[in-house]
Amino acid sequence: MKRIAYIVLLVAWTVTAGQAETKFIKPAPKDKCPVCGMFVAKYPDFIAGVVFKDRSYVVFDGAKDMFRYYFNISKYGPSKRLADIDVLFVTDYYSLRQVDGYKAYYVLGSDVYGPMGRELIPFEQMKDAEEFMTDHKGKKSLRFNEITPDILKELN
Repeated sequence: MKRIAYIVLLVAWTVTAGQAETKFIKPAPKDKCPVCGMFVAKYPDFIAGVVFKDRSYVVFDGAKDMFRYYFNISKYGPSKRLADIDVLFVTDYYSLRQVDGYKAYYVLGSDVYGPMGRELIPFEQMKDAEEFMTDHKGKKSLRFNEITPDILKELN
């Protein structure tokens, strides 16, 4: 009986783990950023993305372009709405893992540049963002809801 329960738990865990992994996207070689047109797969350390409820997706060469898309979805994804978003992810600068973009910490004003120049550098953990700010002259750490179009203009 214990063996059957173990197998059931293992199968449930495998299915659940598989679902969590499929929420993030590994860009294909020809996937382009809808904001700047760059091929995203060339920059795996900075990949960000949006997965929609219909399982379609868009990927970006950095968090900055992801936010530009988010703030102007009618321009860059005219058939999509913010309500269509299922998952929004960014690549944690230290771990290089894709993490929840809504929960990430974004460092502004550091001496680290992304593929398109000045960039919002994402971290899953606040302690990592703080360490990065100390090491790379970051000006401030912001949460998702604190980033505005005006902040993106500062990065131009």
